[in-house]
Amino acid sequence: MAVKSTSSNYGTVTVTIHWISALLIVALLGSGFRAANSIDPSAKAQFLTIHVTLGITILTLTEARIIWWRFADKKPDAVAGSPAWQERSARALHVLFYVVILGMAASGIGMLALSGAGEIIFASGTEPLPNFHDYLPRVPHGIGARVFVILLVLHVGAALYHQFIRKDGLLSRMWFSR
Repeated sequence: MAVKSTSSNYGTVTVTIHWISALLIVALLGSGFRAANSIDPSAKAQFLTIHVTLGITILTLTEARIIWWRFADKKPDAVAGSPAWQERSARALHVLFYVVILGMAASGIGMLALSGAGEIIFASGTEPLPNFHDYLPRVPHGIGARVFVILLVLHVGAALYHQFIRKDGLLSRMWFSR
């Protein structure tokens, strides 16, 4: 498998970033929703420790992916026979992923900075956590999480549609192949 993408397949760098990001995003969403719904302060702090660490990692991977696409690689050609509206929808969905990820990172960092929770979570761990609902970045962060779940369902649904209904090999383009 080539490091860079070809006209028909994604390269190793892109595929690796994609699948690591996908796994971490599922864990990020799980830890975020668990933290938000946790009543026990100790459990909430543990979930937030995981959540913040994953968030920073995903932000870094997303920045790496953007830089990779901008300066080092190009995307494969569209799948033969795909209607133009599907290609436009796929591009829009991917742009929305980037916008939501960057927005979630900004609102998460904003919440940590304004609330002082970063020091509580990573340093002492003994002080009570602030009520995040008292901080403005909480609103876009919560909305962003729900929007991201919708985008994820659409993305996975489209991939499954291509794999099992259209049978056009789209999903295999984003996997480690020879």
